[in-house]
Amino acid sequence: AYGVAVGGFLAAMGLGAYLSRFIGTEEARAQAGAEELEPLGSDASRIDSPKNLLVAFAWVELWIAPLSALLPLALFALFVMDGPVWIGLALVTLLLGTLAGLEVPLLTRLLEQDAGVRDALAGVLALDYFGALAGSLALPVLLLPTVGMFPSAALIGALPALMVFLLGQGFGGGKRGVLRSQQRWALLLCAALVALAPMTVPLSDRLENTLYSAPVISRVQSPYQRLVLTRQGQDVRLFLDGELQFSTLDEYRYHEALVHPAMSASASRRRILVMGAGDGLALREVLKWPEVERVLLLELDSAVVNLAQRQPFLQQANAHAYADPRVEVRQADAFLAAPALAETFDVILADFPDPDQTVLAKLYSQGFYRRLLPRLAPAGVFVTQASSPFFAPRAFACIAATLGSVGLSVHPYTVDVPSFGPWGFVLAQRLPLQPAALELPVPTRFLTQSLLHNLFDLPGDVQLGNVEVNRLADPVLVQYQADPRWAAY
Repeated sequence: AYGVAVGGFLAAMGLGAYLSRFIGTEEARAQAGAEELEPLGSDASRIDSPKNLLVAFAWVELWIAPLSALLPLALFALFVMDGPVWIGLALVTLLLGTLAGLEVPLLTRLLEQDAGVRDALAGVLALDYFGALAGSLALPVLLLPTVGMFPSAALIGALPALMVFLLGQGFGGGKRGVLRSQQRWALLLCAALVALAPMTVPLSDRLENTLYSAPVISRVQSPYQRLVLTRQGQDVRLFLDGELQFSTLDEYRYHEALVHPAMSASASRRRILVMGAGDGLALREVLKWPEVERVLLLELDSAVVNLAQRQPFLQQANAHAYADPRVEVRQADAFLAAPALAETFDVILADFPDPDQTVLAKLYSQGFYRRLLPRLAPAGVFVTQASSPFFAPRAFACIAATLGSVGLSVHPYTVDVPSFGPWGFVLAQRLPLQPAALELPVPTRFLTQSLLHNLFDLPGDVQLGNVEVNRLADPVLVQYQADPRWAAY
């Protein structure tokens, strides 16, 4: 999608730039006398009409304004209806890119015509370029978390209309009336799109509701992702960007399997580092161990932590883990923050999203693990979730191989989580693991002493090896995660 949107948009801008050569010459021919000019299309005939070019530029902006606001909403509706999203994305990219491609050539030709026009347009262009910088920062930092995606699209769409109005105001003397008609349209469009912005919220919410099988009880748009919480009876589910993170019906299986084998295997359990897991469910399991003195949680998205701290259903699910004085929370990118910590930890838990993107695969890379090693106590234990050993077996094997490549003794294991199917984890430490010596002195719902002893016996259809190490410069894990068996599931 990123490649289509960016590459396709640039290609469409090229098409728009080519088409711009046919705008503005007809009126110039009529004014200069058609009999004195060469046939249209020749270089000699390319005499531009400033008025025609200015009006054409204004109309381009007036078309961009509503399309920028409405087309994202149309694409979302197409996605919700399970329609041809790729075709829609390509057509939207082609349309907006072509219109955007008309802008610069038209402005360039205008600048060649009139010094007064040149000064006015230079100021508008300068604002436009500075606006591009401001917009690229404001969208993720300000607009998305405060007003949401589709209101942001409406507000952004209002900007070209506002620019047309200001452009008309910028001309003096006889030029003032050139864009009078377009200014009226611009004011109407700008007002309509600003008014439309809050109206897109209930509309998009109704569309979004159809994506989930249970009623939505909470929605949060953070700078990083879309958080949606649903509830059907006792089943509360958290979705991040539409991907299921947990169901309260069976999440205890996942979190007990993530936490307790590592806690049991560690010689000490006083200082614990948790990376990700902002929902507090892993914290709940860690805090069951009475020896724990300090838990540091690194979570990139503070919105996840805020939801877990304040939403009653999540507070109940995580047993109010954030209220425990032993817990410290830092909003930070674990990739940068964890290796930079000054202390060491007896147990390090990594509960990151599945590595289906390069930006996530770095959290499972050899470089990250190597930089994290000094933060692990000599007899400490590291554990990470490791995708599905059934639906993405090479991803599971790759994570184990990558941890082994930094000199750790690796011990992969699997459990069954009904919401996800078979799920994998990898425990790693400097010393070989003795499963028979593991003990489980804390209350659990799923994990038992005997299950803990046999947890590291992999099923016959889960095979390790035949994979490359995941590196920052070569994130092969993304390819392994994109196993076609996911589609069948």
